[in-house]
Amino acid sequence: MNAIPLASVDYVFTGVGSQPITFAFAYPKKLDVDKLRTSLGETLLHFPILQSQLKQTSATDYEFQIDEKGLTFEVVESNLLFAEAKRIEQFITPVNSVVGEPLTQITLTQTPDGSVLAVSISHALVDGFSYFHFLSSWARICRGEPFLPPALPCDFFVPHLLKPSAQTVTAEDVYHDCGLFWGEMRQPLHIGATQAEQFFISAESIKNFMTEAKQQHNVSFSENDIVTALLWQKYLPHWYQGEKAIKTFITCPFDFRRVLTGFPKNYFGCALCFATAAIDLPDLRQATVGDLALLVRNSVSKIKDDFILHAFATLEQLRRQNGLKAMAKVHLRQPQSGMIVTNLSRLPIREIDFSAGAPSNFLVYAEVSSSAAILPVAKGVAVLVVPPFK
Repeated sequence: MNAIPLASVDYVFTGVGSQPITFAFAYPKKLDVDKLRTSLGETLLHFPILQSQLKQTSATDYEFQIDEKGLTFEVVESNLLFAEAKRIEQFITPVNSVVGEPLTQITLTQTPDGSVLAVSISHALVDGFSYFHFLSSWARICRGEPFLPPALPCDFFVPHLLKPSAQTVTAEDVYHDCGLFWGEMRQPLHIGATQAEQFFISAESIKNFMTEAKQQHNVSFSENDIVTALLWQKYLPHWYQGEKAIKTFITCPFDFRRVLTGFPKNYFGCALCFATAAIDLPDLRQATVGDLALLVRNSVSKIKDDFILHAFATLEQLRRQNGLKAMAKVHLRQPQSGMIVTNLSRLPIREIDFSAGAPSNFLVYAEVSSSAAILPVAKGVAVLVVPPFK
């Protein structure tokens, strides 16, 4: 099969301003180029969709066209030490999810202190689970070990099976049904244009907030609920302090492999829904962490079969009624007063071992305006925050 249809949610990650998934992993030893090339070729036999380019087939449809130009693998030499690197763009330029461009780019940089393997993949092709499923499988094949075969995109979400209704989709429908925002055209990615802020939250602090929130609301919260609430409380009043009566929004991507009935747990693709919660700015300024964590928890709890399938149907209907350009007007977070928080605290970094040990460090691409990424560190989490672009 050389052509694969896109699922409805895949289209959200195409066109101008679509965010790819991009990491650079540092290794203290030099990786073997020949072993990497050979094992990559073997891995792509199981993950052929990574060798894709977008092809427009109608006013409303793309397909993933599998082609050797859909994936690039480059090896370069550099005198730059990873510890001195300030930005991931010093090792790779993130892919652009538009027609005719490769949707997967891999760059191996040989440095004086080891190797840096940087991988950028279109978010239309993968979510975080699939991104690391590919990398860990590649590493296992390189080591000669068994791996979990992927369940490649199938007709579970073939668009015509969703049977969208004739009713016109509105921006309110997109928010209510999908937790997303449809309006103005997205701006191009601001690669290298901003400096993110990073800070640490200890595991002990998170645990204490969880205890206080449970006592306040008699609800069990996850660590993600608490950290997201802390970010909501810390940043949105600061970012919008000149405003008086706006509503603020927090959005969390959610991997629905865990909850959707009959859906393969090893599905390779983008299996995301979006949990979005809201509160007026004056109320936000008075809210406790427990109050905000409850809003986050309630929004996540809504993501069940009916919500997921209805979200896909609404996105499908939106595109069929308005064409492909409409999808470049879909925003993952509210553009004027929102924040998106991605939890990356369970990254399987140690599994990305190409017979030379696990990565000693990594960089992540985070150029999304008003966003935060929760990253794993010892005894807590690190949070990388990108402020609104002015």
